[in-house]
Amino acid sequence: MSASSVVKQARRSAGVSALRRTARSRRHFRLRKRVVGTAQRPRLVITRSSRHLFAQLVDDGKGVTLASASTYKLTDGDKTAQAKQLGSTLADAAKAAGITKAVFDRGGNTYTGRIAAFADAAREAGLEF
Repeated sequence: MSASSVVKQARRSAGVSALRRTARSRRHFRLRKRVVGTAQRPRLVITRSSRHLFAQLVDDGKGVTLASASTYKLTDGDKTAQAKQLGSTLADAAKAAGITKAVFDRGGNTYTGRIAAFADAAREAGLEF
């Protein structure tokens, strides 16, 4: 998949939202060229919507999700507090699956706010990346 096809897929409508979506797709495409998950060190992929965060540990060799968590059922606190809870929840699920190390795939999102809060909480809970 080339960068131009990523842009074409991301461009759904004209306007600022399309530009943001296109820029995020380009960043994610550049990132995914280098980040690959293995069985020993799976890829920790984070997906961010306007309301929720979804996190998965993926073994790209087999194409299998090893552990996952989301903020879907969390109701207490603001979005950043929920991201911190998600980080510790995913780290616990990873430990239960026997995973201590991962590579971080931020999904084209900038490493600030909820993404950084999630990553810091996961590191504090014992997940290395």
